[in-house]
Amino acid sequence: MVGNSALYLGFDLSTQQLKGLAVNSDLRPEHEVKFDFDADAKDFNVTKGVLTNEVENEVFAPLSMWLQAIDGVLQRFQEDSLDFGRVHGVSGAGMQHGSIYWSEQGERALEQLDSSASLQAQLGDAFSHPYSPNWQDASTQEQCDAFDQCLGDESRLAQITGSKAHHRFTGPQILRFRTKYPDKYERTSRISLVSSFLASIFLGRVAPFDISDLCGMNLYDIRAGTWSEELLSLTANSSDITELKHKLGGAADILDDGGAFLGNISPYFVERYGFNPSCAITLSTGDNPSTILALPLRPMDAIVSLGTSTTFLMSTPYYKPNPAVHFMNHPTTPGLYMFMLCYKNGGLAREHVRDSLSAPPDSSKPWQTFDRVSSSTPPLGQSSDPSSRMKIGLFFPRPEIVPNVRAGTWRFLYDPIASTATAANESVWKQPEDDARAIVESQLLSLRLRSRDLVESPTGVNVHLPPQPRRVYLVGGGSRNAAIAKIAGEVLGGVEGVFRLDVGENACALGAAYKAVWSVERKPGQSFEELIGARWDEDRFVEKIAEGYQEGIFERYGTAVEGLDLIEKYVLKGQWLNRGNHISPVHQVTALRSQNG
Repeated sequence: MVGNSALYLGFDLSTQQLKGLAVNSDLRPEHEVKFDFDADAKDFNVTKGVLTNEVENEVFAPLSMWLQAIDGVLQRFQEDSLDFGRVHGVSGAGMQHGSIYWSEQGERALEQLDSSASLQAQLGDAFSHPYSPNWQDASTQEQCDAFDQCLGDESRLAQITGSKAHHRFTGPQILRFRTKYPDKYERTSRISLVSSFLASIFLGRVAPFDISDLCGMNLYDIRAGTWSEELLSLTANSSDITELKHKLGGAADILDDGGAFLGNISPYFVERYGFNPSCAITLSTGDNPSTILALPLRPMDAIVSLGTSTTFLMSTPYYKPNPAVHFMNHPTTPGLYMFMLCYKNGGLAREHVRDSLSAPPDSSKPWQTFDRVSSSTPPLGQSSDPSSRMKIGLFFPRPEIVPNVRAGTWRFLYDPIASTATAANESVWKQPEDDARAIVESQLLSLRLRSRDLVESPTGVNVHLPPQPRRVYLVGGGSRNAAIAKIAGEVLGGVEGVFRLDVGENACALGAAYKAVWSVERKPGQSFEELIGARWDEDRFVEKIAEGYQEGIFERYGTAVEGLDLIEKYVLKGQWLNRGNHISPVHQVTALRSQNG
């Protein structure tokens, strides 16, 4: 019976590979394949999936490589004995912000694909520009400055679009593309995001943007639910924005329904691979929005991705943007928003501290010493007296996004009574041993600092608890570290505890597949959370790995949040005083006044 049941495909087009995942109606994965760009792509000579122009800080990927990968993944599904005739729906996830520039000739070629030839052979010349800028691109500082100034300042831009200007965001990238390649811009008929590019290939015509992913462009007025005409005018360098609106697809192409049916799959895939002609194509979304669809995430649940970088995601009914964070529409549920924090210094920074400690007795367990040292160190390096000085550090081997500071390491002793901090010397801060717990605490305190206005006191419990997430889900390689999980519960809380979401490295593809299931099988008015929640097998994917809220310790870390906030502001302002390296509340006020003009 299982062999004849419906299947749904989810794709994840990321920097280094294209993954494909097939699930059945019960959400159980049946097939999983991938195409690695470095290992499997032919004739592109990419490194970690991209090409670089270091002179201009450009990072980009060849579009023909992605076309090769789509056929490659489908061929691997065939080799894995997937029956494409069983597939009822397809959705996808794409790395956010990347832009694709279609030509009119390319649009026609997309609509007239010949099943006897590959996608690469037919669409290799379908674009006015053969590359897509990658999220690592940092070539747009001039354009970002213009975006931040367009509406007044970066705070106003964040209020309107959900984020301040960032190098990787699509609006600044389009502005630079138009300036650098005016002829190519003129030949561009349509602009896709990576997610809508993926949907377009399967649909056989250019697909509209997803309501969540377009929030990563710095062009969309989230509260008004339409394009910002001021920002479009900036991007087009003209008060006449008709042409740019057409390239973006126009307001009619912005669909509020994240599960909207776009059409049946292109005949190319029916004839070449045996897909059912009635297979539905639904909107694809960004990789981060798709991650929160990998489980029926409820409002006030938090996901912490502990990979090379650190990402913090929450589903929230509150829209409270500021320049340090990202807000986007929820990909499936009107009235909810996705709150996101991104940090460059995640796993690599922790590994830097790990490698500075003595080698573990068992070389097959590289985190053994780190875990032991961080677990045996008391919270914040304090004595049993909660009023004693707290050890708080900033550990940034690479320049950081949040806060926006240069690479460096800073170690402080914070006095919770006087609200002051002093530089910690080696006589009081034992290096590298004290760093082990301090780096984990620092990363988690930053998450708590920037999410504290979004959480609220939980309801439905017998006692009053301070504001905190309902659950904290950990994903990524760091989620397997018991010491990190324990500290996460102590710092972030979690009414129900800390859980590991074990979907391997497939959260994005899984979220896309679940969205396809919901799009095709939902009843009228049935939300994503209702349908997926009813079928979700929590025991299969979720394991409680640590306690959450612990009275006393959680409140102590609440005090430490204020210390971290003080220290970050001081480092940001570069006001490192030679007289005792002392930070006082006066200097904090000075920094705040300076920030507010």
